[in-house]
Amino acid sequence: MNSERRGAPAGSAVAGCAPLRGALLCGLLATLLAAGGARAATLLAAVRDDSGRPVRDAVVLAMPLDGSPGGKPTREIIDQIDKEFVPYVKPILVGSSVSFPNRDKLRHHVYSVSPAKPFELPLYAGTPSSAVLFDKPGVVTLGCNIHDWMIAYVYVAETPHFAVSAHDGSARIANLPSGRYAVRIWHPEMTVAESSTVQQIAVGRDGETQVSWTLKLTPILRPRRAPAAGAHGYH
Repeated sequence: MNSERRGAPAGSAVAGCAPLRGALLCGLLATLLAAGGARAATLLAAVRDDSGRPVRDAVVLAMPLDGSPGGKPTREIIDQIDKEFVPYVKPILVGSSVSFPNRDKLRHHVYSVSPAKPFELPLYAGTPSSAVLFDKPGVVTLGCNIHDWMIAYVYVAETPHFAVSAHDGSARIANLPSGRYAVRIWHPEMTVAESSTVQQIAVGRDGETQVSWTLKLTPILRPRRAPAAGAHGYH
């Protein structure tokens, strides 16, 4: 009887207590690590014009000042709907590709002569068999040879940390790693150089950082939209 009290057999509940306790500790540690990993900083941007009105379609970018920006190229889509490009402004990470599906019942001819990516997708319907690779940073202006009013912009960024301002002028960049950033904006109608909009900020492991801009804009003169469907005769 005394010997049973001094040492329990290997298969007893007492002997299994240490592994069980270790499993519980490991589970608790994993939960804490997951909760800590979910914590990330958020950049909240506000863009207005010089009359105080909100500015939509402004690209807000955060470039890390410490280390590489990281990120992986992605496959993106710019639609053609009701003879318009959707969206009007599309930021992507350099090295990403974009597909240009035509959702209309007539054909389009998509092209660009921008130095960052000259290309041409001759008159087509449906979805082209291959996407367009954007392998250089810069702004790429899109057009359609058939419908002159169709204009859009691809902003090819060197950082994956970007967002586009909504109708209320707000933009939100989530999951920013802690560190220092040079934050800037671009808009197709702004009258100043993009480099003049840079603001340096520091973000911690979590929480929100706010930044704002006031821009002077000059509207882009665009050809008037044709009033009747199929005005150019391409269906």
